[in-house]
Amino acid sequence: MLDVRKIAEGIVAREGGFVDDPDDPGGVTKHGVTIHTLRRLGLDLDGDGDVDVSDLRALGRDRAVDIFLTDYFHKPGIARLPELLQPSVFDMYVNVGANAVKILQRLLRQMGHDVAVDGIIGPQTADAAQAAVRAAPGHLADAYGIARRNYYFRLADARPASRKYARTRSGGKGGWIKRAETFIAPRYHLSDAEFRERVAKWD
Repeated sequence: MLDVRKIAEGIVAREGGFVDDPDDPGGVTKHGVTIHTLRRLGLDLDGDGDVDVSDLRALGRDRAVDIFLTDYFHKPGIARLPELLQPSVFDMYVNVGANAVKILQRLLRQMGHDVAVDGIIGPQTADAAQAAVRAAPGHLADAYGIARRNYYFRLADARPASRKYARTRSGGKGGWIKRAETFIAPRYHLSDAEFRERVAKWD
């Protein structure tokens, strides 16, 4: 049985600690939780009457895991998806919100399923995902992971400031690409040469 808490703990580990990167559209984060999320939840962790960066600094790993489980797994309805998809969609939802579901919905449409691309996991999306798994057992998770990787590449194509998340300074795979490939079978990982060819136009 899927251990969702362990998945959330893995996400927190990948996200790292306190990060204040001016190139990150999500703003200041700690353990992957943004200041915007903390304010939306009204988490005044230091009890001073407001929610600001000092509250984010006070955020512990266990609280971050709880936030992800409640707001990024249960609320969006990721549990309605096939188990083999849940880890990757959950991880992507933490990273890009409802766009994680839209990526899946576009993939399902490409596979011939009539689903709306609205970022909501309703009965239509859940049923289509279950049908896709029945039709091609073992392939949907890889297809979704590859679609994630392509999404990251497109973001970096369009926004030069984001390229550092997809490619390291030394020219290798950056965090975004490694993150997507965590959920893809090794045979579908890009080789170093394939990766360099894909990002060559960024130079």
